[in-house]
Amino acid sequence: MMAGAEFYQSWGNLLHSTRTGEAGFQERFGMPFFQYMTEHPDRHAIYDAAMMIHGVAETEPMLDAYDFSTFRVVADIGGGSGRMLAAILNRYPGVEGILFDLPAVVDRSRTVISELGLCERCRLIGGDFFASAPAADAYVLRHILHDWDDAEAVAILGNCRHAMNPGGRVLVVETVIPPLNEPCFGKWLDLMMLIVGGRERTEEQYRQLFSQAGLILSRIVPTAHEVSIIEGIRAT
Repeated sequence: MMAGAEFYQSWGNLLHSTRTGEAGFQERFGMPFFQYMTEHPDRHAIYDAAMMIHGVAETEPMLDAYDFSTFRVVADIGGGSGRMLAAILNRYPGVEGILFDLPAVVDRSRTVISELGLCERCRLIGGDFFASAPAADAYVLRHILHDWDDAEAVAILGNCRHAMNPGGRVLVVETVIPPLNEPCFGKWLDLMMLIVGGRERTEEQYRQLFSQAGLILSRIVPTAHEVSIIEGIRAT
């Protein structure tokens, strides 16, 4: 409900999603979630604000768990408002940033980056992560891959692999689903993503995605939050 009435209404199509595997959101509103948000910018603004609030609790645990000091340039892919990237840059003064998102999203984030005094260390690039990615040493994809099916996720990862500088890393920040009946917040989140049109994944499923994109899953770094950092390196 925090992210808008559309989410609440979509839960009414849970039975449809469970029976068919199709997104309840699309059944309810007649189009995919992100197309709907593009065509309704006022609703997209509510969603962006909700995601920003949701992400605040994850940011510090993520920064405590992973050392970004070895990177010269960090690209936040689908970075929204830019607040997570700003937190990285503030924690690591020697790092430069790239905020990469759809042009309209990037335009909205300019005020945030300016207010935080990071314009000289952060480039804002509008684009489509299904088409390309900017050159960088590390690519952070927080709650990006869970929005997409396997083929689309592989396309995003593949673009990062193609663009990354030598020795680069892809850092996927998501909830990793544990095996069998082990309790996990991500299993509830997976149900919600079923309704919206995405999915959460297990470690083995991430290994397969990385492999198909020409990457090797090098390690999974847990955090004090529900999310983990799934690190990938270029396979060849």
